[in-house]
Amino acid sequence: MKIAIMGAMPEEIAPILEKFESYKTTEYAANKYYEVNYKGVDLVIAYSKIGKVFSTLTAATLIEHFRCDTLLFSGVAGAISPELKVGDLVIATKLAQHDLDITAFGHPHGYVPEGSVFVEADKELLELGKTVASEMTKEVREGTIATGCQFIADEDKKNWIGEIFGADALEMEGASVAVVCDALDVPFFILRAISDAADMDASFSFDEFLETSAVESATFIMNMVDKLVSK
Repeated sequence: MKIAIMGAMPEEIAPILEKFESYKTTEYAANKYYEVNYKGVDLVIAYSKIGKVFSTLTAATLIEHFRCDTLLFSGVAGAISPELKVGDLVIATKLAQHDLDITAFGHPHGYVPEGSVFVEADKELLELGKTVASEMTKEVREGTIATGCQFIADEDKKNWIGEIFGADALEMEGASVAVVCDALDVPFFILRAISDAADMDASFSFDEFLETSAVESATFIMNMVDKLVSK
């Protein structure tokens, strides 16, 4: 087993790297990949940079170049569902690209020929995630995540994405990672911490939230790794 651990920003993988005394740094395809052996299992840790193109490149590299056979992703997302609050954790059950649009040719939003609107996450990893959440006494929601190369700040656009895709949250990398993993038959797990929602107030600091949520997400992801190692 060789496990990929991925985020979009350096802040999202920093707390994971801090758990190890040393690791090997490999520079490849204009990025850095951090390799470490943990309890007899090889891990490759990387952040992709923001957006679908970079996350596609990084996920494909982790699988094809580093030969990872499982991928765990951790990051932040914006809420669409009014039930989600800042700080909530969401596990993606399926993902779609909300900015993929060839509706002019009669296709639904998010669809291209020989593709599908949604990519479903690995069911075994979903169950493992729920077990980890229970053991951490942490409430984690399951939901549909919409991905696009746009930071959505418009309420009407956000509501449209929720209506069209039945999405609970939105971000900028998950669905592209899911497409890569699905095409290459690699199970994946995507965990998101809600960074903005309807309950926000003026005292909210994204930088502070990113730091605290990254630590919490790192703990969750490493507990997932422990479960995978012990299987």
